[in-house]
Amino acid sequence: MSAALPLIGHEVQEQRFLAARSSGRLHHGWLVGGPSGIGKARFVQRLAAMMLGADSPTAPEDDPVMQKVLSGSHPDLKWVKRELNDRGKLKQDISVDQLRELNAFFALRPALSGWRVGVIDAIDEANRSGTNAILKTLEEPPENAILFLIYHGREPLLPTIRSRCQTLNLSRLTKQQVKDVYGLIGQGDDLAQQLAHGRPGYGLELASTGGGAAASAARALVQTFPKPNPTLVAGALETAGRDASSLAAFADTVMDWMAERAIDTPKLGATWLSLQKARANATELNLTEAQQAAKLFAIANDGLKALV
Repeated sequence: MSAALPLIGHEVQEQRFLAARSSGRLHHGWLVGGPSGIGKARFVQRLAAMMLGADSPTAPEDDPVMQKVLSGSHPDLKWVKRELNDRGKLKQDISVDQLRELNAFFALRPALSGWRVGVIDAIDEANRSGTNAILKTLEEPPENAILFLIYHGREPLLPTIRSRCQTLNLSRLTKQQVKDVYGLIGQGDDLAQQLAHGRPGYGLELASTGGGAAASAARALVQTFPKPNPTLVAGALETAGRDASSLAAFADTVMDWMAERAIDTPKLGATWLSLQKARANATELNLTEAQQAAKLFAIANDGLKALV
């Protein structure tokens, strides 16, 4: 019988956790990091099920523990993520009250498994008050309790949080692994595979929004560097500035193109780093999607013009 929670990739990280568990010296806090869309939540769900009594991370669907984990009904598992507001949209962050409830959950005795397992999905989405609240559990962990912190790397993490956790860094998948993931779930066309960049979930998200058009526009644009066609520039920037998904697809396409050329022209490595820095600073500068797209275009084109 097939696994209830099949996972492609991340074998080394999973084995590291299993080895720690087998050693009898399992740490109470685990930071599971890596870019979004690579399977971190699935990875953690498998480990949580095993801690709660499933035969293994690959236990089948008829495993009674897996059934409770999959249905969200296991009393010893608390999964914390952003909630919906009154308008049915996701709130901006995980609230401090949610994380205080998680602390209270850890204060209870396990009901079925002998362990209490908490998951914060994701710690990037908790506000500063919330992260301070969870420090209590990390500093004074209850007996037979384990906390998983999923971390996308979008926001800086408090050093006090990081220092109290063991870290498992998950990587992007290979092209073949992405293809295998899509085959496994029965989703993901050629466009999604093209947009995934090693992140199957990310590829599906972009393909279902404006990502495809923005990526196509970016590919057409970069072919005209370092003397871009003004019509292509205007069209590509307009498409990239429509929403966050369009901007992400545009930026990834331009940066991948630049990275490939930096292999033969090392000086373009500095341009790639400038693009990366611009993306990282965009939120702090409160730039719109259109402004970010224009800035990325200017950096890329100026980097290439300097070589002419």
